Formats: sequence, structure tokens, C-alpha cells
Amino acid sequence: MSGSTERLFRFERVEWDDPRAAVLRARMDVEMTARYAGPGSPELDDAVTAALRIDPADILATVLVVDGDGTPIAHAALRTHDGDWEVKRVIVSDDQRGRGVGRALMNELERIARAAGVPRLILQTGSKQPDAVALYEKIGYTPIPIYEPYIEAIPHSFCFEKLLA
Repeated sequence: MSGSTERLFRFERVEWDDPRAAVLRARMDVEMTARYAGPGSPELDDAVTAALRIDPADILATVLVVDGDGTPIAHAALRTHDGDWEVKRVIVSDDQRGRGVGRALMNELERIARAAGVPRLILQTGSKQPDAVALYEKIGYTPIPIYEPYIEAIPHSFCFEKLLA
């Protein structure tokens, strides 16, 4: 676009253990710890840690959003979960928020799932992530009951689904 200051970005499918993906997930861990840890709060308890743990063997796709200069600016993954495909570890770098990167990344995950014939995507997010909740609702995700492993470990979770078929 003429006169636009927006930089272009592209999607890149990578392995779960790609070092760039690991850096973005580590940034997410720092941000989520800051959001959810209150003064004097202990680190995540064992149940929460177990509920949030991801077995790399369950990963179906890991997607990076890479800026025009090659910098990874966002990350998300799809994993198999009790017969469903679950969206995991969605993070957009702080300085990239508000320019449609998250929406584009979610659209890419949906494209991957549709191509595989998946009828719906599910996801879990937390009560202290109103920005994520707003995005998911805006792009057509609807609330569903909390599902395992979050029911007891993270009972204030917000869970959503999007029908793809």
C-alpha cells in the first residue's frame, strides 16, 4: 500500500522445538506469570503446571508469524486433545499488537485445520487475558464448558470452540 507504514508478515510452519518458537513461548511464560501472579502468590502449583504442560508428541502444527525483516513476531500451535484439535500458546509480541497479527495467525490455524478436515477447534484461555477473549469472540469463537485438564486445575478458565465445517 502506498503511504502505509505497516510491515508485511508471513507464516512459517516450524517444528515445536524451533529455537525461535521457544523464545516466543518463553516470553509468553514471563507475561502470563506477571499477569497471574499476585503479591505473595506462589509459583504455579503442580496441578496448574500439569494442566498447561504440552507433550511435543501431541503437536500437529507450530506456526510462526515472521515480519518482513525475518523477525518472528507471533506463535501458535495446534495439538491433538481427546479427539479435538486445540489451539495452544498463542502469543503476539508486545510491539506488534493491534495490527491484526493475532487475527491473521488464528485464520492460518483455521486454514490448516480445515485442510485436514477438522470440524472444530477448541481453546482455553484465562480470566486475566481479556485481550485474548475479545479476539476469540470477535473472530467467531463461542464459549463452551471448561474441559479437562482445566476443570479442577484452572476452574476460572474460559474455553471456546469454533466450528469449521
